[in-house]
Amino acid sequence: MSRSASIIGAAVSRIDGPDKLTGRARYAGDFHPEGMTYAYGVYSTIARGRVVSIDTQAAMRCPGVLDVFHHGNFPSLHRSPASFAEENVVDEKRVPFEDDEVFYAGQFVALVVADSFEHARAAAYQVKVTYDEDTNTVATLAQAMEKRGSTHANDSERGDPEGAYQSAPHQVDATYTTPVETHNPMETHTTVARWIDGKLEVWDSTQGVVFTRNTLSKVFDLDPSRVIVHADFIGSGFGGKLWVWPHCIATAGAARELGRPVQFVLPRQQMFTTSGHRPETSQHVRLAADNDGTLLSIRHENVNSTSHVGTVVEACAGSTEGLYKCDNLRISHATSITDRGTPTAMRAPGAGVGLFALESAMDELAVKLGMDPLELRRKNFTDRDPGADLPYSSNHLLECYDRAAESFGWSRRTPGVGSMRDGDKIIGWGMAACNWDAMRNPCDARVTLHDDGSASVHCASQDIGTGTYTVLAQIASAELDLPLDRIDIKLGDSTFPHGPISGGSWATASLLPAVAEAARAAIDKIKEYAGKAGSPLADADPNDFVYEKGMVKDGHGKAVSIADILKPQQLASATGEAHTGGAPDSGYSFGSFGTHFVEITWEPAIAQLKVTRVVSAIDAGQIINQKSARNQVEGAIVMGMSSALFEATEYDERNARPVNNNYAEYLVPVNADMPQLDVILLDHPDYELNEFGARGIGEIGLTGMQAAVANAVYHATGKRVRDLPVMLDKLMDETE
Repeated sequence: MSRSASIIGAAVSRIDGPDKLTGRARYAGDFHPEGMTYAYGVYSTIARGRVVSIDTQAAMRCPGVLDVFHHGNFPSLHRSPASFAEENVVDEKRVPFEDDEVFYAGQFVALVVADSFEHARAAAYQVKVTYDEDTNTVATLAQAMEKRGSTHANDSERGDPEGAYQSAPHQVDATYTTPVETHNPMETHTTVARWIDGKLEVWDSTQGVVFTRNTLSKVFDLDPSRVIVHADFIGSGFGGKLWVWPHCIATAGAARELGRPVQFVLPRQQMFTTSGHRPETSQHVRLAADNDGTLLSIRHENVNSTSHVGTVVEACAGSTEGLYKCDNLRISHATSITDRGTPTAMRAPGAGVGLFALESAMDELAVKLGMDPLELRRKNFTDRDPGADLPYSSNHLLECYDRAAESFGWSRRTPGVGSMRDGDKIIGWGMAACNWDAMRNPCDARVTLHDDGSASVHCASQDIGTGTYTVLAQIASAELDLPLDRIDIKLGDSTFPHGPISGGSWATASLLPAVAEAARAAIDKIKEYAGKAGSPLADADPNDFVYEKGMVKDGHGKAVSIADILKPQQLASATGEAHTGGAPDSGYSFGSFGTHFVEITWEPAIAQLKVTRVVSAIDAGQIINQKSARNQVEGAIVMGMSSALFEATEYDERNARPVNNNYAEYLVPVNADMPQLDVILLDHPDYELNEFGARGIGEIGLTGMQAAVANAVYHATGKRVRDLPVMLDKLMDETE
């Protein structure tokens, strides 16, 4: 059977859209088991020290209060091994309330449970906590590096980067910094937990139901089969919901102690303290080139902030290793401990901030060379991954450059700073390359053909708002030759066939092969049933059976429906299951590539800076759904622009407490900030990675975007901003 070509690559609207628009879609907080109670946290007001006492008397007298949990009133729990291979990762290694130590402001010190949310919150304000505070806190990465130094994490080197740098005629030596960025999805973290006969059932806003199940099984010493985790719909996560955080464990623990279901919703302010963030980075980049722009040496050395309760390495130079041809390279990573909560993955971890440094340095090198920034990148293009010493399975970065530059009108750019104007506005044009690893993980799937002519697909992986429901329906539709409205996709349940976490831009590349193989197995099964006694085709030669449009045909063209095959045998369905592996060991390196061209306008008289236009070209393999893929890239572009111009979580250097932990002061773009967006999707299938040629697309649109904005700002203003975000004070002269 040949696939229906029309559905693969089509701009299909999300099949879950009507449920979300009508409110039928149920998120974690929408589940209310019988007898449900409500929890509200009490959070540390100090960043370092210990809890001396917790007075709960006033809280316990409040209406509806059932209990107040804390380190003196909570069961002893186990820690998770935090192993990716075992799928039980946690970034914060401690379990909640395991002792009286405080490691960061906003750490859980107590949990109030009551008969309503309002009662729990009111009582939480009555809990009196006394601390022994250590005022010698470290709030920022700069302070940490000065007071505590840094701990080496890893490095990689090839050739002689130091020698090549010293002998080169053109050099760039600069340090770039990026601030803490905080995940702020529309849906904050939510957990609903209940225990029935020693089994734990959890509804959680998680990017990985299997990881959450495995982690909770370790913490509560349960067989994984006794833990069920649901995540039907997630209000996005951006990496902050990949792993289990303390609130989830505390909620499950409280539910067990009370013998009643408990719901917990993390307040927006505590999203800034106890559920991860993109760490702060300091990146030292040194580039060297000969007179024609050939790169002779690259060094990219990084330090990122981490915490006392979990070490997280932000692999800023991971993308540097394979983006350009250069025989002499050194990358390194180190961490330095601050008195803040543990950082975690955030959309395009590593590359999201690492390419700001590398691509800003490339722009600085182009200026020193008197060379067009685009031509410098073309000059150093490589179709071979120099880090892995393997050819790329597919790399169309040069075409990305060509198509985006033509659409943007780059040939009309004049290189002089401030040389392009529109009335009182100074126009700046900047560009940057971008890349992201293409990954694929093992996955299981089950496809069932039902006697009513419909089909269902089951996989534990979840849709975090990226369109997974829809692309899986497209693949099932193509394989089963059934219309989309006859396909029912079931995701986000740990009892379903194993599926990977939704992160790293690997979900589509991992799930599609499993669903396709399971669909083909279901077709083989219905053919098998078609040849059995009782089937209208029992006397036909099974070797001649052909499946088309929900029918099985024999060698003479006689077509029989699935229902007519199943019902005489009293069968309800025909099911196929599949297990597919990770990225093949095919002698290739896998990656996605692209470029951003950005236009900004700068009006110094009124100090107004605005991104007005972005053209991005992305090479991410075959595009399965034009609409959702474009939406993913557009969202990533805006997130990169936000990182460049707006986002920074700020901490009081006196006490390490966040000071802008709300949506009023943590700035993100709004509709008025939106530029004109033009996304070009190349659509070159990469069949070495999977049979559909699809690679991930959720993260690459963010990578490189900050540098493209900063480079455009330099072109307009002559100010080289090496410390994100690009704030107005950084563009003003000292006398202004």
